[in-house]
Amino acid sequence: MLWWIGKMLLEGCAFVSLSLATLYAFQNKLIYPSWAQGARDTVDTPDSYGLPYEKVQITTSDGVTIEAYDLKNEAIYSTSTVLILCPNAGNIGYFIPIADMFYRQMGTSVFIYSYRGYGHSEGSPNEKGLKLDADAVMEFLSTNDFHKSKRLVLYGRSLGGANAIYIASKYSQLCDAVILENTFLSLREVIPYIFPYLKYFCGLCHEVWNSKVDILHCDNALPFLFLSGQKDEIVPPHHMKRLAELCPSNNKEVFEFPFGYHNDTIVQDGYWDIIRDFLEQHGLI
Repeated sequence: MLWWIGKMLLEGCAFVSLSLATLYAFQNKLIYPSWAQGARDTVDTPDSYGLPYEKVQITTSDGVTIEAYDLKNEAIYSTSTVLILCPNAGNIGYFIPIADMFYRQMGTSVFIYSYRGYGHSEGSPNEKGLKLDADAVMEFLSTNDFHKSKRLVLYGRSLGGANAIYIASKYSQLCDAVILENTFLSLREVIPYIFPYLKYFCGLCHEVWNSKVDILHCDNALPFLFLSGQKDEIVPPHHMKRLAELCPSNNKEVFEFPFGYHNDTIVQDGYWDIIRDFLEQHGLI
């Protein structure tokens, strides 16, 4: 009997070890599901909304070519470019309605790009690579004859928010405002919320995105807008509250949407009015 119990315990430990090893090896597939629902095959373009755009290819410092849509608003009153930073699922075609809101409803230019391994961009996604993508995009925007004369607004949702915080911390002097929605303190701190049984193994997550540290390095003159869905089932709402507390900005606003889940906060009542007011307040539209 004792022999059988010992055998079962050993087999159980072996299974757990194998599961953790598999999770460690394939975590990028879970964190960056760029492969899901054919999102690598079909990427919608701004043509679907009748928006004028130029398809741009940017090569990163490690030789990866990423694809972007550049929507230049030539109206004389248009003074800003919104850099849209996407969540971890889908592709940039999914976010053309958001580009349309900024371009048509608020009169801004819009720049949106596919992370490496997403849409028609080359490579495979990981934290180091996505940050190199962001570096290359910022180099493009800061040297492009059109965009370098515009004020720059970062708009990031979820993983896109982590990207926005990275950019704002490294390139504060090039940014004029940051809008964050339902993003996290760090990926490791999201794991216990989604997978409670893995709470003791968070250290195995090699994709960190330590936004709670990065946000400390943002310029205190840079305006921030925090938009938080209070029913978020993926990122604990207290992450956004804590990010707002840590943010050194002297000009920050926090809005909570009591019925907003992770993916539908964007359609909650007042969401776009709040963004418009924020941009108007800072002379960005």
